[in-house]
Amino acid sequence: MRKWLAVALLAGMAVLGVLQPAAQVKQGGPINAADTAWILTATALVLLMTPGLSFFYGGMVRLKNVVSTLMQSFMAMAVISLLWVVVGFSLSFGDSFHGLIGDPRTFFMFSGVGGETHPDLAPTIPLMLFALFQLKFAIITPALITGAFAERVRFKAYVIFMVLFSLFIYAPLAHWTWHPEGFLRQWGVLDFAGGTVVHMSAGFAALAGALVLGRRQVHLANVTHTPANIPFVLLGTGMLWFGWFGFNAGSALSASSAATLAFATTNTASAAAMLGWLAFDWLRGRQPSAMGACVGAVVGLVAVTPAAGFITVGQSIMVGLVASLVSNAAVHFKSRTALDDTLDVFPCHGLGGVVGMVLTGVLAKDVGLVYGQTRTFLMHLLGLVVVSVFSFVGSYLLYKLVDRIVPLRVTREQEEQGLDLSQHGETVGETAVAPAAPEAPRSEPTPPAQPGVPVPA
Repeated sequence: MRKWLAVALLAGMAVLGVLQPAAQVKQGGPINAADTAWILTATALVLLMTPGLSFFYGGMVRLKNVVSTLMQSFMAMAVISLLWVVVGFSLSFGDSFHGLIGDPRTFFMFSGVGGETHPDLAPTIPLMLFALFQLKFAIITPALITGAFAERVRFKAYVIFMVLFSLFIYAPLAHWTWHPEGFLRQWGVLDFAGGTVVHMSAGFAALAGALVLGRRQVHLANVTHTPANIPFVLLGTGMLWFGWFGFNAGSALSASSAATLAFATTNTASAAAMLGWLAFDWLRGRQPSAMGACVGAVVGLVAVTPAAGFITVGQSIMVGLVASLVSNAAVHFKSRTALDDTLDVFPCHGLGGVVGMVLTGVLAKDVGLVYGQTRTFLMHLLGLVVVSVFSFVGSYLLYKLVDRIVPLRVTREQEEQGLDLSQHGETVGETAVAPAAPEAPRSEPTPPAQPGVPVPA
């Protein structure tokens, strides 16, 4: 039955692609070749961030969960790419319904999304290129969430949640913040490259997920979490840092001085945050670890994202340092609680995004608090409340809904065995045969790990 449903789904998608309606879309002026070349490059850079994230997360989990963690990020590239074409782009950037959501008919199945410019969304580049650039943001957002419930989420449930999150959380936030008629944008909320839309939404969704799925068995037993592969974390950090230049500088949507400024502030904030994180660890008597350096660098990238094109290079140092101190303290505090956010997504991405949003309201050129303007800062505080509540409550309800469709959490036996084997039938560094489904009756008792195959703790 499930095979026939899959065939029907794929056939339906193919039919939709053939029968897409013709759409009348506004056209802008001539295409700028330099802008187009840069955004093509930036789009590829942003896509590279998702494999980078998979290595960043994959190196942090235990060895028996590396494959599943990598797979969760890679799956986002496939699922969200199709969802974006069908309706995601239209919900995010289609004709606005009272500043709340885009009309799903505007760009349904990429209808009207072609090689012409658009006066509001893509004035100097093809609209299709703008849509593809925005797609890469939509891909990495649900992938970021996975770090919070790593090592215990059922793969099928994650895929369903990813689809619902993208439709009901990400698309509205993108419309509110980036569409010319979105209500947050009308309020004057500034988000240059996604600190609100991407990182705050992922961070608060991660917090909700950690609460709904509960604590891992090793967390309950207070067992020290040993990362599987620190070089993976370093590799992932390098890929993220490299790709982030497309993430932030590409958000200028032009080969311009604004893109150059965003490029410079991105690099500087990340460097400052890395050093700030290590310095804070030193002050607390800890060794300067590679893991700390990597997490600090990523926190700086997160925090500068909403402000990248609105602040000076000197101010970006402050953004990176403040974010690293806040997130480091939050990680330390979280370790003393019962919250099992496996890879600290909320303290790093959620709070990093919060710091970036607040400091954007303080430092943004000409309109920030330091320039004597209070309205932008107050609107950022109000927007902070709106985005936080919407992302957390909305995601919490979606987790509960998915759990009614497919259990969110794997069984205790599957968790002990590791998600690589229990969810994908694969392991790192070992040849293994896919295990029998845990739900099936067994003729004799078997240990959690597959017989004959050592599975590292």
